[in-house]
Amino acid sequence: MSFGLGHGRTLDDAPGVVGVTPEELPPLPDDAGQRPDSGRVDVSRWFPEPAQPLEIEIGSGKGSFLLDHARACPGINLLGIEWAREFYLYSADRVRRRGLKNVRMLRADGADFLRWRLADGAVGVIHLYYSDPWPKSKHHKNRVVQDRFLQDALRVLRPGGELRLVTDHPGLWEWYEEHLARWCVPGRFERGEFVPPDWTDDDEVVGTNYERKTRAAGREPRSAVLVRPGGVA
Repeated sequence: MSFGLGHGRTLDDAPGVVGVTPEELPPLPDDAGQRPDSGRVDVSRWFPEPAQPLEIEIGSGKGSFLLDHARACPGINLLGIEWAREFYLYSADRVRRRGLKNVRMLRADGADFLRWRLADGAVGVIHLYYSDPWPKSKHHKNRVVQDRFLQDALRVLRPGGELRLVTDHPGLWEWYEEHLARWCVPGRFERGEFVPPDWTDDDEVVGTNYERKTRAAGREPRSAVLVRPGGVA
């Protein structure tokens, strides 16, 4: 799938439009394993208004949440991270067509991006909605939420920042609860209340097309919020 930008260019090679470019995110240094902070970047510089609070969505899919949230909250910068190239291009094209200047898209592994690229306290909110459940036991290592991921999320969130989780998969929800039991303790996260965005209907959690489709099929979403202690993000 390809989305043209004119003159033979695509979203993959359009500097500063929607997709984050190699110039903005250069390769990790060879010694990043010995110096974990050597590959970190100032993500705020990717946006026209760098002083605005940064939020990240991991696994943006077709971009429904990105579009609604960016329109409703023009005072934030929103980075959508999507690994699947087809969905990355589709979402980025939707963002570009709507002229949303406070949204950028990055094709990357979200967990790796948190670990290697984000500075301490750089993010106000991390959104992780309807992540791939990887239902087979041998694939559980591929789930986004792991102890290492939660450690990295705690580091990159500002005091008062939130990691917001939603899933409709019973096995993944059980996995979340097991991890929250270890991480929602003194010195780590506090567990907060998930408040749906203002644009959602009364019975919705994040209001995406995927959520509406799966709820119609009888799959109920479950949600959780992990808050980094210490004040307001």
